[in-house]
Amino acid sequence: MTERDRLELRGLLPPNVQTEEQQTERFMTDLKKLEMNARDGFDDTTCLAKWRIFNRLHDRNETMYYKILIAHIKEYAPIVYTPTVGLVCQKYSGLFRRPRGMYFSAADRGEMMAMVYNWPADQVDMIVVTDGSSIMGLGDLGVQGIGIAIGKLDLYVAAAGINPQRVLPIMIDVGTNNETLLKDPLYLGLQEHRLEGEEYLSIIDELMEALFNRWPHVIVQFEDFQRKWASKLLLRYRNTYRMFNDDVQVNTYIALDQAGDAPPLSFIAIVLFYFNLVLLLDLLIFHVLLINAT
Repeated sequence: MTERDRLELRGLLPPNVQTEEQQTERFMTDLKKLEMNARDGFDDTTCLAKWRIFNRLHDRNETMYYKILIAHIKEYAPIVYTPTVGLVCQKYSGLFRRPRGMYFSAADRGEMMAMVYNWPADQVDMIVVTDGSSIMGLGDLGVQGIGIAIGKLDLYVAAAGINPQRVLPIMIDVGTNNETLLKDPLYLGLQEHRLEGEEYLSIIDELMEALFNRWPHVIVQFEDFQRKWASKLLLRYRNTYRMFNDDVQVNTYIALDQAGDAPPLSFIAIVLFYFNLVLLLDLLIFHVLLINAT
């Protein structure tokens, strides 16, 4: 019995069965045509068009998506992550076609413990969560900040070999203070101002409890939270949960290293590429937490 018979696909596809290599070549040919036709090099329009092409591939063939990303990581990491992901986050509501990851919001108070079971994977190793409040120096992008969590996990899969079925990008939507988004009829998030104080903390507390109740060995990375919350949340959870915040811990290490005061790293991470120092240190922290988890 052929694979097409087993999957009941006979008659639903053209008769010529193409190999993975042939399918990859077909995709790369289309991508290279876009690059050749770009008159002004890698401008925002071209990068966004390439991101759309990759995103559609991710939707229909995840295996090929990561195969191409791994094989061409130096060339396409800037498309799935920095700097293109910043542009994607700014335009995310208009670009949205299908959900990826999970969305929790202030409207879900008291429901998060049940909501986590809507995710199909029984085992999750790595979560990147953001509240969208300080996305890559672009400020408050609200729910559109989910793009940063998706992009970072894509690089973790490609660079560190993490199982893509065991990662989870999460948006915790507590509102936005971006007046443009509050007035945008296409905006996908809560159109209300951000929670503050104890209300904000109670939402994050509920989310963390729910996540670790279902996946007690998961590692959670906090990404692009406002400075006023980043350190406070790190101190609040670091002795209770397996979590880290690269904006606090990694950037602090870089500053100390530049001053000559950084302590030596006590572990070695083997990655397939060196994308940038922040990503590398993210991966190092992840591996240490993973070792401690096992």
